[in-house]
Amino acid sequence: MRRLESYLLNALYAAIALVCAPLLLWAAITKGKYREGWTAKLIGDVPPCEGPRRRVWLHAVSVGEVNLLATTIAELATRRPDLEVVISTTTKTGYDLATRKYGADHTVFYCPLDFSWAVRRAMRRVKPTLLVLAELELWPNLIAAAKEHGAQVAIINGRLSDNSFRGYSRVGWLVGRVLRQVDLIAAQDETTAHRFRLLRGSESRDVVVTGSLKYDGATTDRTNPRTTALRELFGLTDSDTVWLVGSTQSPEEQMAAGIFGKLHREHPHLKLILVPRHPERFDEVATMLENSGLAWRRRSELPKPPGSRAPSPQPPVLLVDTVGELGAWWGVAHIGFVGGSFGDRGGQNMIEPAAYGVATCFGPNTWNFRDIVAALLTVDAAQVVADEAELQRFVERCLTNPQFAHELGARAQAFVATQLGATSRTVDLLEGLLPVAANQTPAAA
Repeated sequence: MRRLESYLLNALYAAIALVCAPLLLWAAITKGKYREGWTAKLIGDVPPCEGPRRRVWLHAVSVGEVNLLATTIAELATRRPDLEVVISTTTKTGYDLATRKYGADHTVFYCPLDFSWAVRRAMRRVKPTLLVLAELELWPNLIAAAKEHGAQVAIINGRLSDNSFRGYSRVGWLVGRVLRQVDLIAAQDETTAHRFRLLRGSESRDVVVTGSLKYDGATTDRTNPRTTALRELFGLTDSDTVWLVGSTQSPEEQMAAGIFGKLHREHPHLKLILVPRHPERFDEVATMLENSGLAWRRRSELPKPPGSRAPSPQPPVLLVDTVGELGAWWGVAHIGFVGGSFGDRGGQNMIEPAAYGVATCFGPNTWNFRDIVAALLTVDAAQVVADEAELQRFVERCLTNPQFAHELGARAQAFVATQLGATSRTVDLLEGLLPVAANQTPAAA
């Protein structure tokens, strides 16, 4: 039965690949996407891992999950230096970021697509003791190959949005079979844990609520080296008020630029920093800014190396056209709008600005972060803006009433401080799936 499922999945994946091939080719030609890692993706030709050390394979699909793994990797290194941690990702931006963040100490590679031959070959080359999937990467052949290899499988920071749950429920017979092969599901909240249990078809002790790793990964210190370097890079001073509009999708950047144009005349100390969610949109947003009449500059045009002070004066608008810096840029902001919340993406991570004490708002469409949003709103630590007019009023209020902005941000920062500890709880559970280290006794472990 398992082999038949594998063959059917291979056929389905191949059919999807044939249908999508023209789109992938077009994206590769016009946007530079999907050009790399095909030997790893199609035949599992990942870097071979040799030596006697036990191995943990962490998989993060893209940039958000790559950043998310930072605290878990650090905690595993501290507790279990006997382990070798390797990291896979799916997208080019995720791979580039993982290489920059972790490549000096860890092997980074593209994860094979879920063809049975590719994942089995990858398993033979990596030889993991434990496969860890970040958030939700339910690939049946990959998980089956890990179990055939003798590895334990875990999902950490597990989350299931309403849409994902409905979609998986339609093929519940398959999803349930896959989830029952997973040895541990560390869920972000009880709602998600309950959904996983329903899909598994059992009330299992292997589904545990640990909280969100995103809280532990958030930085609260505005004087951290990366934020300090970026502040100097853009030539910001204590008299500047920074409005950061982050993780945006169209038309959020245009809305922000229009609002900024109206407010900047009365508030010349106001700066706008735009950080689009997807790199392929950097040029699109640059064209919009060029046509807006605003004075602006690209992040990639600022002085190098990072940490050098920019010549004064800088234009009031900055387009951040680099990947992996948003977390540090939030530390220079006083007012924040979290994007993807006026469109159909369901919002983006609002923990990072909250942790820095930024006066934060977002649009009404935040279903992917429903529990985090509800928690922030309950303690009056953020605000929802329904449309462009409400967004303008929020920014104006922060500018004309700095005490309001300060108190809103302070409540957000205090709330984040109460949510810390998910990394420790998660690694506690992962250690339970790992053999005892050679220099430990079972009692000590």
